[in-house]
Amino acid sequence: MLQTPITYLKGVGSARAEILQKELGIKTYGDLANLFPYRYVDRTQFYKTNQLHAIDTEVQIVGKIIHLKEVKQKRGSRLVATFSDDVGSIELVWFKGIKWIKEKLKINVPYVAYGKTSVFNRKFTISHPELELVTEYKKNLRTAMQAVYPSTEMLTKRGVSNRVISKMIQELFLTIKGKFSETLSKDICEKLALYSKDDAMFSIHFPKSQADLSKAQFRLKFEELFYIQMQLLRKKLLHKTKIKGFKFDKVGSYFNDFYTNNLPFTLTNAQKRVVKEIRKDINTGAQMNRLLQGDVGSGKTIVALLTMLIALDNGFQATLIAPTSILAAQHYESITELLQNTNITVSILQGSSKTKERRIIHQQLESGELQILIGTHAILEDKVIFKNLGLAIIDEQHRFGVKQRAKMWTKNTFPPHILVMTATPIPRTLQMSLYGDLDISVIDELPPGRKEIQTLHKYDKNRLAVFKFMKDEIAKGRQVYVVYPLIQESEAMDYKDLMDGYESISREFPIPKYQISIVHGKMKPEAKEFEMNRFIKGETHIMVATTVIEVGVNVPNASVMVIESAERFGLSQLHQLRGRVGRGADQSYCILMSSFKLSPEAKLRLKTMTESNDGFKIAEVDLKLRGPGNLMGTQQSGILNLKIADIVKDNKILKLARDAASYILQDDPNLEKEKNRSIKHTYIQITKKQGVWMYIS
Repeated sequence: MLQTPITYLKGVGSARAEILQKELGIKTYGDLANLFPYRYVDRTQFYKTNQLHAIDTEVQIVGKIIHLKEVKQKRGSRLVATFSDDVGSIELVWFKGIKWIKEKLKINVPYVAYGKTSVFNRKFTISHPELELVTEYKKNLRTAMQAVYPSTEMLTKRGVSNRVISKMIQELFLTIKGKFSETLSKDICEKLALYSKDDAMFSIHFPKSQADLSKAQFRLKFEELFYIQMQLLRKKLLHKTKIKGFKFDKVGSYFNDFYTNNLPFTLTNAQKRVVKEIRKDINTGAQMNRLLQGDVGSGKTIVALLTMLIALDNGFQATLIAPTSILAAQHYESITELLQNTNITVSILQGSSKTKERRIIHQQLESGELQILIGTHAILEDKVIFKNLGLAIIDEQHRFGVKQRAKMWTKNTFPPHILVMTATPIPRTLQMSLYGDLDISVIDELPPGRKEIQTLHKYDKNRLAVFKFMKDEIAKGRQVYVVYPLIQESEAMDYKDLMDGYESISREFPIPKYQISIVHGKMKPEAKEFEMNRFIKGETHIMVATTVIEVGVNVPNASVMVIESAERFGLSQLHQLRGRVGRGADQSYCILMSSFKLSPEAKLRLKTMTESNDGFKIAEVDLKLRGPGNLMGTQQSGILNLKIADIVKDNKILKLARDAASYILQDDPNLEKEKNRSIKHTYIQITKKQGVWMYIS
């Protein structure tokens, strides 16, 4: 019944069905039933026309249309109805769909008018009111709390108002007689005292009270999050049982010699813990699929290298893929430096690599002579063939699509072990939803000797004092970043900001005493790299740049980060930029420059930055401010296209849902027990065949 096309519902028809599908994605009875209200209004109170005393207030009035006229205006016309009750009158006004509305309206017949009040020519008016004949109003299924449904401008224009959608949903419930299949087990419903599916669906559309509505919302949010967790946890389970991986059961001379003789510092306890977690994973015979989180500067690269050395000890090759050539070069330099006293072969492959270099790399990879390959997307090309790739490490993994990562699977008979790394701290809530199918390791302490970066918020009027501070730091032999925002929609304005800033800095820091590098998106890659390398080598004192330096530039001598128009940056971007300093032993500083005009959100972002260096705390605030859809590009993930739940506001329900799904799968991994029959049936309905994608995180 719920699969019936919406066209067949009384009062819909083909034209409305088409607009409902186009605007709200509603194709079937089930889709309409799952169009949940986003708010509710109290429709118990009726007003008289002489009781109206505030504008922008939602009211309902019983009266009759006693006069109707079309008024010409500069653009088109408007329809004005005089709506009268026994004490006075107000005006009802329509600016769109006039012809259709005019044909439907009846003169001197009792209506219930509902809408928001405004004042025009000292008279109360309601624009585009909901109108319902009193005779119909009395017949309808109605509760004190009236549902308000999502809509669009096109729906309103075509006369599909909230009242029309409400009538459709009433008709739907009368047609299907409120019969919804139970999707959860009796055990879960009893343990959590959940509403039945029938009661929850009825009460979400027609709540009797606030308590009734809360119970319905809880049940439906739990169900939605429960099936997301079932998918993620089953994917993880399938991964561990079905996807064979290479067994790295040996820790030999490559690892031990490096650890004993070449490791330049003692690992932190967090790094040791993470290496143990990885070693346990790669020794099981199943493919490792692990996310390594670590704040900027926490030492993820050394953990990655130690894991690569274990791959080498077991006779396999390893690769590290980075999203940009700058970051790839950074990894290549630091890893070759760490391995300089060993006989391990390491190469770098990028889009800019010359044909001769590529030919040598391809030959050495296929022969097995080349043990570690570092590079960019170029490694994913079909012509790059390894002799026996055992480990693939992907840095800043959210910058790679699923299809790109899937290419690693084609490089071998068995898929290599996968370790994905990110310096963007992921809040616990997102870990459970977006990365719930991955094992997660966290490096949650910084190496000893690192000083906490001091963060200050300064206004434009303090600029001279900031310039003096920069000069003092340069006099101590340090270097300075000055970063300008880069927002695509206003690229011309951003470029102007950058060039204006560069000119004022050039005046304040004249050559030859001071040398300045400049880097921005309009430069050719070679010029950009040349300027960056000058700064990295210490040939320039100040780097003026856009956010191009957000990821990947490691200059231990740079101790000051000045972020211009800091109010225009998101929290995670500010935190990433701040992480470019504080990489040496010197005290480092981050100065957030802004104008006086700040929105409440901008004030909170800047306050959060000055009060905390903890990336995880910052990520939690960022998630609350921006919502899950805008964080880390999750709008492309598909998994967060939620109908009723909100993973930030409903994180307690999310935890309950994950625990319940985990408990069931531990007890009944294939959902074969009779008590889980309804869960299995629903699970099959909502999961589609995804082939190899099912196993790629």
